[in-house]
Amino acid sequence: MSREQDRTTRYQEGSLTLPGTVMLGTGVMIGAGIFALTGQMAQMTGVLFPLAFLAAALIVSFSAYSYIKISNAYPSAGGIGMYLHKAYGNRLPTAFNALLMYFSMVIAQSFLARTFGSYTMQLFGGDESGRMVPILGVSLILAAFVINLLGNRMIQGVASFIGILKIGGILIFGLVGVWVADSISVDFSNPGDAGTMGNFLGATALGILAFKGFTTITNSGSEVIDPKRNVGRAIVISIAACVVIYTLVGFAVASNLSLAEIIETQDYSLAAAARPALGEYAVWFTVAIAMMATAGGILASIFAVSRMLAMLTEMKLVPHRHFGMPGDIQKHTLVYTVVLGLILTAFFDLSRIAALGIVFYLVMDVAIHWGVLRYLRKDIKANAWIPAIAIILDLLALGGFVWVKLNTDAFVIGVAVVTMIVIAIAELIFLKKTAGIAPPNTEQSHAHHHH
Repeated sequence: MSREQDRTTRYQEGSLTLPGTVMLGTGVMIGAGIFALTGQMAQMTGVLFPLAFLAAALIVSFSAYSYIKISNAYPSAGGIGMYLHKAYGNRLPTAFNALLMYFSMVIAQSFLARTFGSYTMQLFGGDESGRMVPILGVSLILAAFVINLLGNRMIQGVASFIGILKIGGILIFGLVGVWVADSISVDFSNPGDAGTMGNFLGATALGILAFKGFTTITNSGSEVIDPKRNVGRAIVISIAACVVIYTLVGFAVASNLSLAEIIETQDYSLAAAARPALGEYAVWFTVAIAMMATAGGILASIFAVSRMLAMLTEMKLVPHRHFGMPGDIQKHTLVYTVVLGLILTAFFDLSRIAALGIVFYLVMDVAIHWGVLRYLRKDIKANAWIPAIAIILDLLALGGFVWVKLNTDAFVIGVAVVTMIVIAIAELIFLKKTAGIAPPNTEQSHAHHHH
């Protein structure tokens, strides 16, 4: 398959309808978020966790504004890497933040893979040895890798089919769960020490992981019919749909399990919530949806992530080695992405993987809003106050999250900080080396940004 053919199936202008784009967005959003995060959020903030989902939705709504404005102005842009490039040019902030986004997406894959393992093991009475969850996760990533090699039509077909089943299934779970529960009461009056502001902000930061899939909609910019109107609409509809679904599921879980049970079963709380309400069949049903959701999420994610890394490579913002592999850059970046995902899945547990992802994502998100405020505001006709509020909200959530983690698992914050320093230094060295061969087209417009 020549390089040109490889391109044609990928970028077909006007090939995505508005409903199709919404399915893509919600498909990625509902991947891991809800299956594994519900329990982790409950652990952080107690009975207030359904409210933390709503707080996360609020923050993401402010965040979405910058992405919508940029994608309206430059609809063909290849997602986040291009957005950063528009704001910061061929400089360190672009490469650094794009790589943070890349890593947060690879982390999301591992998160999905382990969630898949945790739920699947519920069919066999749990994972006593602790070995099966990573093994299942690793095999899922390898299967997704093979499907990704088979080409785009296959990916789109499989992903949209899984998407419809998954969203239908989760809605049934939420509605039946709430209907069967003795009472839909969540007692907010006594959150205990888990209800402190820092804990609530920390849980909200985790909740943002459940919504950050909306950024994948921006990646399909030029493929959407009438992108200037529909990309923004798709983002708004996807976030709204997820708010409804998450709130339903949050109340279904909270009404059927005590807080202690939610925390104890945090890696598979939806399956656990189905058990008292509807018995073993419900557990199988929930596990089946979780398996489809996580598998579909990984499929879409590997595709998007490797595409983004290939773009950064073509923009000469990241170093590239073939290691003797055949095929084009996109194939190589696919291999790197999968290998990284496999390592994380094999060696990190769920809450640590999520913690790394949220730190990287929020730092990158702040950089996007700052880029809009500082450089792009006039070009894209954006209001200054919305990105400003988005930055403040992001920093609040990040601060709360880091504070909680420093008290409970400081190691993971250490890993995040060290990784960011390593990325920054490596990029500085790489960009210094390649300074002479930077693509010329953006230099003029960014000459005055050096500071």
